[in-house]
Amino acid sequence: MSLTSASFFAFLAITIVAFHLSASVPYRRFVLGAANAVFIASYLNNFIEVIPLLVFLLLGYGCISLIHLRRSGVILAMSLVAVLVAYIFLKRFSFFEPLGRLPFPYLLIGLSYILFRIVHMMIDIRSGDLAERVGPLAFFRYTCNFLCFVSGPIQRYQEFREMDGREHQPLDSIRVYEAFSRIATGYLKFVIVAATADYAFGYLNLKLAAANPGGLTLAVEYAAVASLYTMYLYFNFSGSMDVVIGAGVLLGQSLPENFDKPFVARSFLEFWQRWHMTLSQWFKFYLFNPLLMLLMSLFTAPALTAYLGVVAFFVTFLVMGVWHGTTVVFVIYGLLMGAGASINKIWQIFCTDRLGKKRYRALSENTAYIYFARGLTVAYFVLALTCLWTPELPQLVSLMGRLGFIGVAGAFVAVALAFGLAALILDTVRTRIVMWDSLGTIRDGVLVRNLGLAGKMMAVLAVATLFHKSPDFVYKAF
Repeated sequence: MSLTSASFFAFLAITIVAFHLSASVPYRRFVLGAANAVFIASYLNNFIEVIPLLVFLLLGYGCISLIHLRRSGVILAMSLVAVLVAYIFLKRFSFFEPLGRLPFPYLLIGLSYILFRIVHMMIDIRSGDLAERVGPLAFFRYTCNFLCFVSGPIQRYQEFREMDGREHQPLDSIRVYEAFSRIATGYLKFVIVAATADYAFGYLNLKLAAANPGGLTLAVEYAAVASLYTMYLYFNFSGSMDVVIGAGVLLGQSLPENFDKPFVARSFLEFWQRWHMTLSQWFKFYLFNPLLMLLMSLFTAPALTAYLGVVAFFVTFLVMGVWHGTTVVFVIYGLLMGAGASINKIWQIFCTDRLGKKRYRALSENTAYIYFARGLTVAYFVLALTCLWTPELPQLVSLMGRLGFIGVAGAFVAVALAFGLAALILDTVRTRIVMWDSLGTIRDGVLVRNLGLAGKMMAVLAVATLFHKSPDFVYKAF
């Protein structure tokens, strides 16, 4: 059930109406649980396709129940291994082919996000952060929340529990407007901006494939294609987050934000604090922090602490990159993510040692340095994303071979300069425009707000009708 399909609109409307027919908490829990089941069923052609998912859920629930009974480190380790092996087997990672595979097609959508939630619950139960016993129905509502099933965001159970067990406040006009405005903005990004970028990306990618090897033209075309794919990915992903977060408000759910203006980031590490934030936070809590503590216990010299952080960042971003796909190309993507994070951390250590904290802070606030750093950050991320639109190794090797080192370097410089200059111009224009802010009373008036919302909805409807085909959500493939 695509987020932009008519069936999803109808399904969401029915769910919201049914949810608000009664204020009873058990009733509303039933509605949300039933909605989850219907949403999952919409992806199935026959019942057998859902059996592996059900087995995975049963395995996860059995593990968290066992850890709740006996909070043993050994049991936690065995449970983690069991869940991860099952996940790797079901996801069909190409480098684990000897494990074999099931002889029939089955549902893979949502499996990654279910894994994150199950692992989080197991670790938090073991540490005592999640002390209460989780019932099977609550487990299903949490792990298979239809709003987060395909795309996230990754919400902790403790936050979900607060929403799941409380009397929800009745919706007022302000909250309804904010929810619909957020949903309309999401569809505007998803249906118009992302779809346009995807169309341009597809067109230029065909030209890139036919271009002559080497030369300035190939480097420029590669920079343009990679930049368009990044635009498509961002507006597709952030748009879907707007839709589910806005819909969550109408269903009494406060879902965590997943984006916070990532392209204003001045470093690669800051970028990942703003892009897919719930994913990076999950890896920070459940991989980076434990790994860093382990390394610090093994290497106790204080002078090594900062460099142990470099190692922890590399491993964390490597794993996070590999999570995105099942082929060797995604290992390369993980290596690039790990290298970016590590180089960024080494640069911070170097500047702090050579300049001192005060002078390094002053350098970081220098206007030229800011836009130079922003350009480099975006350029590195944009080119690294090549692994996502060339998922087969021969295709990636062929592209890099045709570009050569000079072509890749030229594309990197082109993206960095173009984005850094564009960011500087946009920020300068934004600071000069004060008229709109001075008209805040008119801008925030009921008539203007409603006209703006209606305009967004009409634009989305017009474009969706024109193209006849709704764009799909890109991250459901990861």
